[in-house]
Amino acid sequence: MPIPAASPEHAAAVPPPALFNFATHLFSLNAARAAKTAYIDDTLTLSYGELEMQARRFAAAMRALGVHTEERVLLVMLDTVELPIAFLGALYAGVVPVVVNTLLTPADYVYMLTHSRARVVIASGAVLPTVSAALAEAQCEDCQLIVSQPASQSVPHEPQSVLADLIAHAEPAPRPAQTGCDDIAFWLYSSGSTGKPKGTVHTHANLYWTVETYAKPILGIRESDIVFSAAKLFFAYGLGNGLSFPLSVGATTILMAERPTASAVFTRLVQHRPTVFYGVPTLYASMMASSNLPARADVALRVCTSAGEALPRELGERFREHFGSDILDGLGSTEMLHIFLSNRPDAVEYGTTGRPVPGYEIELRDETGALVPDGEIGDLFIRGPSAAVMYWCNREKSRATFLGDWVRSGDKYRRLPGGAYVYAGRSDDMLKVSGQYVSPIEVEMVLMQHDAVLEAAVIGVDQGGLVKTCAFVVLKQPAVETSHDALAEQLKAFVKTRLAPHKYPRDILFVDDLPKTATGKIQRFRLRQQFQS
Repeated sequence: MPIPAASPEHAAAVPPPALFNFATHLFSLNAARAAKTAYIDDTLTLSYGELEMQARRFAAAMRALGVHTEERVLLVMLDTVELPIAFLGALYAGVVPVVVNTLLTPADYVYMLTHSRARVVIASGAVLPTVSAALAEAQCEDCQLIVSQPASQSVPHEPQSVLADLIAHAEPAPRPAQTGCDDIAFWLYSSGSTGKPKGTVHTHANLYWTVETYAKPILGIRESDIVFSAAKLFFAYGLGNGLSFPLSVGATTILMAERPTASAVFTRLVQHRPTVFYGVPTLYASMMASSNLPARADVALRVCTSAGEALPRELGERFREHFGSDILDGLGSTEMLHIFLSNRPDAVEYGTTGRPVPGYEIELRDETGALVPDGEIGDLFIRGPSAAVMYWCNREKSRATFLGDWVRSGDKYRRLPGGAYVYAGRSDDMLKVSGQYVSPIEVEMVLMQHDAVLEAAVIGVDQGGLVKTCAFVVLKQPAVETSHDALAEQLKAFVKTRLAPHKYPRDILFVDDLPKTATGKIQRFRLRQQFQS
């Protein structure tokens, strides 16, 4: 299943030079934009010139602390201007930033501290108590704690310094580390949904390739854009959205430290009027269901993207009708760093994840490794320039995922005759009902077309040795005129009219919300536990 030929506007990107430091690359691109605003967070504004100087000061501070090339620095930081300063400063110094989720438990941070052998951990004040408790438990005596904003309370492992003071007292590093394209640049930890989080190792060139293959030719990001990502910088998706993409073209980025609720997003869309917005399906659904949805005239959206879960067709169409802007649904992963399968601004096909991004090749394979024909579900494999090097200190998982040039995604897809790809779910979530495979995603998409349904999640349950489908449904508003029993029968009939008979959910449970990961992905294993309890 070869990649389609690239169109003229998607000409192949020029590879970076062998000696390459991504931070230096960005600073060079923006040398003439020193006075332009690079970042606006909840309290501060940072120009491109200030970003470079503070990043170089950070690099010097890391060297003064005795952090050597390729040693790790754990960044447990909210989305404020300090995070891109620290990330780029680390790259400039040849130090490896490990950007991690700010919503984790002390036990999670204990694992990451010991696994990464971080020499320094930088924490925002809001998460400092949790990180400090993890440091105390991990007994990382040679790991230095720095706070990026003052803490509001005392903590068991007091920080040795404040990041702003370190930066202010350091002279800018005069030159970057002599890194190459294939040198390790940074890590991102996987979500850990199937065990311990995996330290996914990326190179300096990987950041470059996501910009040149997706951000510029597909998203069409440009210098005049103001961008805002609801997905945080500690996600692979968010790191591209809010750092490598805008900084590669000289755009301005809005950062938000608080949780991305619909209300918080609306405030930024109206106040700062971003032209590019990055979200996830659950957030888009919450936005469209809100009574405070801004009018089209109150925002300036040019293009939006979605990733993390499949975007329901009806949701994308309603968003476009209201805002006049399309949502480009795409698929990316921590292993591939950003989106490699995407809809196009001029050819959006709602209900699909679009087509391969030029520069990436997609194959759908069956259990034997053979390619599956169009219309049949297969395991998704990707080949492209931004693939991670490995999972750190995890040879077993690395061998199972990184297969030569190919990466096993763990996703199930089918390809339509026209070339677009349709998501069928995670490999572990596929169901076999009456001897036939059922994609939970397919059933969920149909349920969400019903006027009463806001969200839906489908799981398989064992009933007398046979697998039956069960749907958990969140309603747009409480059912007042129709009982839940009657509405459940309506929804079953609704699905039967649109899908093969064996696919309709045998049980429908109404819930107030669905359990989700920090990235907005539905945690189906929790629903299975809930059904069994």
